[in-house]
Amino acid sequence: MSDLHELTALETAAAVRSGDVTALDVVDAALARAERLGPELGAFAVLTPEWARDAARALDRAGVAGGGPLAGVPTAIKDLTATAGVRTARGSVIYDGYVPAHDDDVVGLLRAAGTISIGKTAVPEFGLPCYTEPAGRLPAVTPWDTTRSAGGSSGGAAAAVAAGILPVAHGTDGGGSVRIPASVCGLVGLKTTRGRVPAGPAGGDPAGLSVHGPLARTVADAAAFLDAMTTPAPGEPFVPAPPPDGGFLAAVARPPQRLRIALVVDAPLDGAVVDPACRRAAEDTAALLAELGHHVEPVTLRLPDDAVAAFLTLWTVLSLGDPVEPTDEPRLQPLTRHLRARGREVGGWEAMAALHTLQVSARALVAERAAFDAVLTPTVALPPRPVGWFTAGGDPADDFARQIAFTPWTAIANLTGEPAISLPLSWSDGLPIGISLRGRRSEEAVLLALGAELEAARPWARRRPPGM
Repeated sequence: MSDLHELTALETAAAVRSGDVTALDVVDAALARAERLGPELGAFAVLTPEWARDAARALDRAGVAGGGPLAGVPTAIKDLTATAGVRTARGSVIYDGYVPAHDDDVVGLLRAAGTISIGKTAVPEFGLPCYTEPAGRLPAVTPWDTTRSAGGSSGGAAAAVAAGILPVAHGTDGGGSVRIPASVCGLVGLKTTRGRVPAGPAGGDPAGLSVHGPLARTVADAAAFLDAMTTPAPGEPFVPAPPPDGGFLAAVARPPQRLRIALVVDAPLDGAVVDPACRRAAEDTAALLAELGHHVEPVTLRLPDDAVAAFLTLWTVLSLGDPVEPTDEPRLQPLTRHLRARGREVGGWEAMAALHTLQVSARALVAERAAFDAVLTPTVALPPRPVGWFTAGGDPADDFARQIAFTPWTAIANLTGEPAISLPLSWSDGLPIGISLRGRRSEEAVLLALGAELEAARPWARRRPPGM
C-alpha cells in the first residue's frame, strides 16, 4: 500500500490486523516520510529507526491479537517526556546529551498499547513558549504554510501529524501546548483533565498545570490514543473520575445529549485583540451547534487581573524546574533566561500566594460556568504567526507579551484542571483556524462525543496541506 500516510490511526491498525500490511511496512513508510519531510518542517528532535523497526518486527512475530485498537500504529513522543535510552534534550542545547535511564509512565503505556514510536518530536526550550524555535535547529512550521510557526510547545508533534508522517502523536499541555499547535496545524488536540494520564515517575509540575494529551487528524483517533494513555496509577496526586464504560473511543460513537454551551468571542484579558477570522470561526461553530440542536448562549468571560498575574508568577517559577549549572545559564535562549531570572525574584511566600490565588480563581471560574456543559471560544486570537514573529523585537518581555495576546483563553483549562479540545472547523486564506471547547472536569467523553458530532457535520480529516 503506497498511501499508508492517508490512513487514520484506527484504519492503520485495522490494516495491520487484517494482514493487508505488516507493522514493519507501516513503520518503514512513516520513517521514509519523516526523513523526507521532517527536516523541512522541523518536526523531529531525533529519529529512532532501529528501535522502531525492532519493535515492529517483534509485533509482527507476536501478532496483534488482543493488542488493542492502535496496535501497529506509528507515533512519536514529545521531547519533554523521558524515554529510556533515547536522547531527551527538552529543546535545549544544555540537555543535548541527556539520555534518561527510565521512561515516563505514558511512554510505557503507549508501548503496551502496541503503538510504535519512531522518535522524539521537536519542542522549544523546556517547553516554555507557544512556538517551537529551538536554538541550533530549524523551527517547527505548519505544513499549511511553511513560513509560519507550527505553534508550541507540541509544535513538532503537530507538524508531523498534519504532514501525514504520523496519524497520531503524543503531546503535553501546560498552558495550551497541545491545543495551540492543533489550531495552527489543522488538527484535533485534546488537553486532558488534570490527573487523567499518569505523570510519574517524575511527578509532573507541582501545580498540576501540565498534562499529557493526543494530537490527531480525527476525533476517534484522539479518543483511542487517550484510552491508551489512561490507567489508574497508585500515588498520583490528582485523581479524576474514571473513564466512561467502554472507554473514550466507545464514547465517540454515542451521540451527545443536547448540551448548553457558552459562546465567548471577546478576549478575557487586556491587550489581546481577536482577529475577525478567529471570531468568525467560533461564531460559525456556534451556529452549527445550534443547528445540531444544542443551546448556545453568548456570555462574557473575564479573567481577574490577580489571576493573570498569579499564573505568570507561577510560570516563571516553574521555568526553574530544569536544573541548569550557573555557567550554562548564558547558553539558554533569551526568553528562557528572562523567565528564569524573573522566577528567581519570586520569594517562597509569593509563590505560595500565587498558587493560592490560582486555586481561588479556578473555583470561581468553574462555578461561573456551572450552568453550561461546555465553553466555546476561538482556540487562539490570531491566525498562524510567521516564524520569528514572537521574537522579532529581540526583547524577551515583548516576546512573552505577544504570546499572552496570541493565546488569551488556553491557560484557563490548565488553571481549572478541566479538559479542553481544539477542533479544525475553519480555514481562512488557506490557513487553519481552530475552535476550542472547554468542558467539566473528567468529562473528556462529552467533548469527544461533541467533537465527533461536529466532525460528522463538517468533515475535515481528508483535507491536506498543499504538497503533502
